[in-house]
Amino acid sequence: MRRLLAALVLPSLLTGALTACGDAEEARTAMTVRVLVRDINIRPAGVECAGTGPYTHFHNRAPFQVVDAAGRTLAEGALAPGRSVATFAEDLEVTRVPTYCEFAVPVDLAVRDAYRLVVDGHPPVDLTPNDSEGPALVAVVPS
Repeated sequence: MRRLLAALVLPSLLTGALTACGDAEEARTAMTVRVLVRDINIRPAGVECAGTGPYTHFHNRAPFQVVDAAGRTLAEGALAPGRSVATFAEDLEVTRVPTYCEFAVPVDLAVRDAYRLVVDGHPPVDLTPNDSEGPALVAVVPS
């Protein structure tokens, strides 16, 4: 009876153990995806914004995915509101200045050689690692 029980139970235990090893969650790293949309709008710096012209798909709640080089989705969510940042470091002494719209979203990603950002089904944008303000992947649109 013990041999019969072992013969029936052991294969399913081994299969379960092997499946668990194959599905092990990859280690992930917390970082920020930062995208600077160069729409060159005239507005105050630091206000909520969205992409304009050909970049209107960059906006609050736009769906996004971070994918690897093979196109596998590593993270997904919705963009947070953009914030306007001054185009020039020099003080122009006026309230409204040329700005870009910057989007920043926190993500947890598995380590890959390359990352790309897909926003609302549009063509992917390459992301570049940048640690100047903490661990981040950044892109400038258009590049």
